[in-house]
Amino acid sequence: MTDDAPNPDNGFPKLSERLVSGVKVILGVVKTLSSSPGVYRMLGEQDNILYVGKAKNLKKRVISYTLVHKLPHRLQRMVAETVRMEVVTTHTETEALLLESNLIKKLQPRYNILLKDDKSFPYILLTADHSFSRITKHRGPKVSKGDYYGPFASVMAVDEAVLTLQRVFQIRNCQDSYFANRTRPCLQYDIKRCAAPCVGKISVDDYAESIRQAKNFLLGKADQVQQYLAEQMNAASAIMDYEKAAGYRDRLRLLTSIQSRQRINISGLYEADVIGLAQAGGQTCVQIFFFRHGRNLGTESFFLKHTAEENLEDSLAAFLTQFYQERAPAPLVLLSHKASELGLIRTALKEHHHQTTEWQIPKQGVKKEVVDHALMNARGSLERKQIESASMMRIFKELVEVFELPALPQRIEIYDNSHLQGKQAYGVMVVATSQGFEKKAYRKFMIKETLDMRDDYGMMREVLRRRLTRQDEESWQRPDLLLIDGGQGQLSAVVQVMSELGVDIPVVAIAKGPDRDAGKERFFMPGRDPFMLEGNSPLLHFLQRLRDEAHRFAIGTHRAKRTKILGQSKLDEIIGIGAARKKLLLQHFGSAQGVSTAGLSDLEVVKGISRSVALKIYQHFHEG
Repeated sequence: MTDDAPNPDNGFPKLSERLVSGVKVILGVVKTLSSSPGVYRMLGEQDNILYVGKAKNLKKRVISYTLVHKLPHRLQRMVAETVRMEVVTTHTETEALLLESNLIKKLQPRYNILLKDDKSFPYILLTADHSFSRITKHRGPKVSKGDYYGPFASVMAVDEAVLTLQRVFQIRNCQDSYFANRTRPCLQYDIKRCAAPCVGKISVDDYAESIRQAKNFLLGKADQVQQYLAEQMNAASAIMDYEKAAGYRDRLRLLTSIQSRQRINISGLYEADVIGLAQAGGQTCVQIFFFRHGRNLGTESFFLKHTAEENLEDSLAAFLTQFYQERAPAPLVLLSHKASELGLIRTALKEHHHQTTEWQIPKQGVKKEVVDHALMNARGSLERKQIESASMMRIFKELVEVFELPALPQRIEIYDNSHLQGKQAYGVMVVATSQGFEKKAYRKFMIKETLDMRDDYGMMREVLRRRLTRQDEESWQRPDLLLIDGGQGQLSAVVQVMSELGVDIPVVAIAKGPDRDAGKERFFMPGRDPFMLEGNSPLLHFLQRLRDEAHRFAIGTHRAKRTKILGQSKLDEIIGIGAARKKLLLQHFGSAQGVSTAGLSDLEVVKGISRSVALKIYQHFHEG
């Protein structure tokens, strides 16, 4: 034990037993630590992850948690809950930072600063695996062959950009299987959003030129595109092909109109991320602008969790490491404040993404104005969030009064079922808190035990039984209120399950009014007569919103399953026929039905289908 380390038995007479116990656990680990860099994890009961941290010197960093009087209240609670620790040494502090960021993102520890509602941003994809490239929006890993442009701040921004490219360059957006089976142009050709390459309305070379010009536009070379369209218009006019010239004229006008709305003149912001961070009332908001190829592709707000006792510098550092864990930063990143350990973050991200990024905190000029604009937006988002939170707190207090709850609910779970004439039946659980919907906590339950899929009461019993038997697991936190879509029957089903399991949780069933009129809902609770709320009550609107979200999730889950089943073809039943071979067969024969009626010799001529595979396919469709 070092001179700075406290004696847990004598040094903290005013500390709780749990806090002293946590300090003892940490001191026991300190004895085994070296001065190497690494990552440490604090674990609580049932091995739930409390905190993940990194250190340049593990021994020096970890022992600091025993000086509990110097810790913020959040970390004091963390120490009190610690029952054991795990430590991993690394070669460098940079490696430790990357590992820490990855673990925080994956494990979402309760006491770390967390990037709430992190999301993948949409891109535009111009495919390169077909003679006639198609344009589509893309989200997720970049596994498809082609060119990606983005990120865009929202799907709406991507949709608008895709529509622009279709109108100006007439690029197809249909699936390859749809393209291969066309015998005449589709509606997209009629409304001048596609050149109909599927039926030979445009040559391969001319279509390739359209794709090249579309890429120029996406790369910010709109002036070159305008010059090209003007040249084509003049050339068509010179040979008196006035209809073709008029088409180029219309596309040129459209492009000019779009450019006049989108053009910006900010020196040095050709490729940049602009980040502003604001804190107020224990909340932290980060606003980020995406500039790509000289255009602003939109803005997005992020709210960080567990920052009430953290300073701006540490909060910004946590955001940067988590936000750029899976996405590369732009060549230039402008910040409103200097993040803690910015040099280390810069080095780690350069090593992680294999690219160099310039980080600036502008003090004057145009760049400072852009950062100030991001900061102003962050403060505005934070102010709106605080107003919303205050309003939500009033609703939650009314919720306690109306439903006679023992305490302010921290977690509300809403349940609904969905099926189609007894098929593809699912139950769903939606989670809400005073901060809004917790979509990562949503759950789906495929109905397995209820024999009659039209038995709503049986399905509700099955869903609640499966859910409540898991309420002590960390990822299935105990709810403070259950809200059931239904009436007295559904309520009785849930009460029966809770009685069987010995669980006591407040439960409310919300039944739609006569003729399903919104505002006339009736509420059912154990031991109380059904009652209604005032039609203009904020609490009623809140409960309707919860019920509607559960209904939306249930319908969406059911439809996704039904679409998956309908989308399956006979080829999916053949062992050894994966997505690549299935694609080759469908492109060659046009449909699964065409494959099923094909002869053995016809199957063998398909590129990528060997004789043995062709024989397997033929035998599958011609048993005996």
